[in-house]
Amino acid sequence: MHIAILTFEGYNELDSLIALGVLNRIKADGWRVTIATPSPKVTSMNGVTIEQMSTLEEACAADAVIVGSGIATREVVEDQAIMNILRGLDPSRQLIAAQCSGALVLAKLGLLNDIPACTDLTTKPWVIAAGVEVLNQPFYAKNNIATAGGCLASHYLAAWIIARLEGNDAAESALHYVAPVGEKEEYVERAWRNVTPYLPAPAPALV
Repeated sequence: MHIAILTFEGYNELDSLIALGVLNRIKADGWRVTIATPSPKVTSMNGVTIEQMSTLEEACAADAVIVGSGIATREVVEDQAIMNILRGLDPSRQLIAAQCSGALVLAKLGLLNDIPACTDLTTKPWVIAAGVEVLNQPFYAKNNIATAGGCLASHYLAAWIIARLEGNDAAESALHYVAPVGEKEEYVERAWRNVTPYLPAPAPALV
């Protein structure tokens, strides 16, 4: 199971790396989480340089993808070489999530047609200009596409992906692990309050 986090030059550390940390709480055989970049190295908005773990092409074949955000997302969506690769993303066969300005990437790829999105306040007008309704909430998902708004909503995306791929118990365990001591139940409850409405209904029990 491969989960790729698209991470571009000028990326936001909170968006890519919190999701990476939460997703890596899963220790199942074959579970792999990578930072997917368009170049061998990318440097964050605050000067943190990280190395490529997977390519954008590999991300397009992953089981789940998170499109991270950063200060150069508008440049990313104008880069035809990058966007041509990302047109290989397909919600019919993979989970696709976007964090903050990552929603602009999904909008420009035409993946948010008739699907409202969550994003950060800076990106909001650009997503609206791309023809997408922006919700005043931290998380929203429909079928295999999810978006989150606000850096500290990144764990909602991670929880959604884990729940979809490994089940609710695995997602709850991952959230509980990273939650602040003394606030774990409250933290997990709030996360579920935001994520659960957008998870598929459980299959009815066999009689």
